[in-house]
Amino acid sequence: MTGLVPPGVVLLTDRLVATGGLERVVAGAVAGGVRWVVLREKDLPRAERAALAVDLRAILADVGGTLVVAGPDPLGGDAVHLPAAGPYPPPALPLVGRSCHNETELNRLTTEHYATISPIWPTRTKPGYGPPLEVAGLRALVAASPVPVLALGGVETPEQVTACVEAGASGVAVLGALMRAENPSSIAQLMTSAFEEAVTQKVPTGRHGRPQPRSATKEER
Repeated sequence: MTGLVPPGVVLLTDRLVATGGLERVVAGAVAGGVRWVVLREKDLPRAERAALAVDLRAILADVGGTLVVAGPDPLGGDAVHLPAAGPYPPPALPLVGRSCHNETELNRLTTEHYATISPIWPTRTKPGYGPPLEVAGLRALVAASPVPVLALGGVETPEQVTACVEAGASGVAVLGALMRAENPSSIAQLMTSAFEEAVTQKVPTGRHGRPQPRSATKEER
């Protein structure tokens, strides 16, 4: 897995809002094309969280998917996603991501493989990180980032997925739109299709092999 970066639609978990249960939502999202899942649930005791990681890895194993664990403890795996606050330096693992919200945090990156940028749009799960960046802000931080970027925060529609890819994001991280969905498979399929179509239309690619950001339209300036 060394060198891989989560592309496409990445699912972030929240069992407290998962319609019909967390494993049901993850299985549905995987059936709809999701191949990367970030396990949050940081309030759980380690033993319960580790057991949940085993269950989610089993769901992903059938499609060759990957579970990324939020926090420095990979819970028996080899992929983690760290908060902006630390730890620094990041652990030496095959895949390490970091949450970032501005250029200052991006400049602290060292050996991380990718970063999430948030919040792109208003969201209930990212209320404490200032006003939404919108597409223009995402585009600027993609250009400043030393690593590939996942767009996070308020990504709920295929049109928003397309806008993030056009701004240069390597993928989108989605929580509420999938966790709260009655039919997560259908929503995942729509978002995944939007991502694949947007990537297909993005040539040439920029650095890191990600889509080259297009020029801002008059409306976005």
